[in-house]
Amino acid sequence: MAVMTATEDLAGDEDALRPTEPHEKTWGWFAIFNVWANDVQSLFGYSLVASLFIGYGVSGWTAFAALIAAGLFVMFLVNLSGAAGEKYGIPYPVFARASMGTAGAKLPAILRAIVAVFWYGVQVYFASTALALLIRLITGASGGGEFLGMTGIDWLSFLIVWAFHIVIFWRGMTWVATFLNIAGPFVYAVMIGLVAVLWVKSDGQLLQQAATIFANPDGTWGTEFAGFIAIVGTMIAYFAAVMINFSDFSRYAKSKDAMVKGNLAGLPLNMILFSALALLTTAGAAAVYGEQIINPTEIVERTDSVLLGVIAAITFFAATVGINLVANFIPAVNGIANLAPGRISFRQAGIVTSVFALVIGGLWTAVISSIGISGFVNTLGATLAPLYGILVVDYYLIRKQVLNRDDLYNMDGGVYHYGNGWNQHALLAFGIAAVFSVATVWVPVLEQLQGYAWVIGALLGGGIYYQRCKGTLAG
Repeated sequence: MAVMTATEDLAGDEDALRPTEPHEKTWGWFAIFNVWANDVQSLFGYSLVASLFIGYGVSGWTAFAALIAAGLFVMFLVNLSGAAGEKYGIPYPVFARASMGTAGAKLPAILRAIVAVFWYGVQVYFASTALALLIRLITGASGGGEFLGMTGIDWLSFLIVWAFHIVIFWRGMTWVATFLNIAGPFVYAVMIGLVAVLWVKSDGQLLQQAATIFANPDGTWGTEFAGFIAIVGTMIAYFAAVMINFSDFSRYAKSKDAMVKGNLAGLPLNMILFSALALLTTAGAAAVYGEQIINPTEIVERTDSVLLGVIAAITFFAATVGINLVANFIPAVNGIANLAPGRISFRQAGIVTSVFALVIGGLWTAVISSIGISGFVNTLGATLAPLYGILVVDYYLIRKQVLNRDDLYNMDGGVYHYGNGWNQHALLAFGIAAVFSVATVWVPVLEQLQGYAWVIGALLGGGIYYQRCKGTLAG
């Protein structure tokens, strides 16, 4: 087969995979911050954080410390994985070609795309619950009969949200970035307002209720430490998908400094504020309604405040759509486009993503009821962890942060073709590490390692890859 020139191949990759031009690198630290703000602030993110405070049998202080520790650790990891994207302007599927091969990169890209499409459908469902709340508040309708666990209003809301995503991505990345910058900051205003309402309704008992969450008289050092590790592990697994493909976002950063500052503000600092608000909201709901509620739309609905309900519904809807567009839609589109570079365009891949998300989102209630939030999150994280280890070890230890961008886009030859387009060393490392890390989530004899599933997978994948490749691969 003839070898395409870099210029020809870059042009063929169209919008989805081509490297960013200097004039396209416009994201400052605030844009990077909003990637993480929208990620944490989604309805699923809130439900996950709230469940960690009340579901692990540890004190609130332990849970709070674990969430901050996870934020710091994820910040360190995304600074590593995002460096190549910022330096060379390349998206994740192209970055993966260096370690997996020009053809082999389709495996990690499609695995990331599958995870992204699944999350995309899930987040469409969660965003639709906010819209359904808004419709019920305005119309007073109950929703009618149920089908697959959802009322007529629920299904209408789901289809509207699904179509809204298509409208936004059809307008391009500029619209996506603008939407994020508007949606992100308003979530905090609504959450603070919700805490204020619960404070008034609880007759000042909110902090007292929060203190009971922070106290854990039955806990021992061992149980607190085990809970700390489990929470850190779950949060790392929650961010695992974004960690592996962060070059999809860092490629738009103005500079490395902008990326690092954005990650600092967006992860540990954002986690502190959001976790504190989630704790106070959960405690306030317990004080007012006598039960621990982890879905903020349900809390808002019970406040009987139409104004707060309308504002909250719109804001949570916007925040959830925001994270969906960045953390799920873009990776899915890039992964699908990488299956046939030059033939599948950005918009074509977006339509494929949306169709699959329509099915997955509709089946979400059945999925979550069968495996639960933590098991779902940890399984996805354990599957992707070895890929992170392989990519980072290849870039920093094998290639010393030097890549040949032309060869990354040469699909028929070059240093990243490995003879047949597949790097067998990377495939072996991924297979062994993924089997073991997923087993720590589901095999009872390994359950003590579940909190370490992501770390084990990343270290094992990276370690096996390094031992097999050191001294044999050129940059």
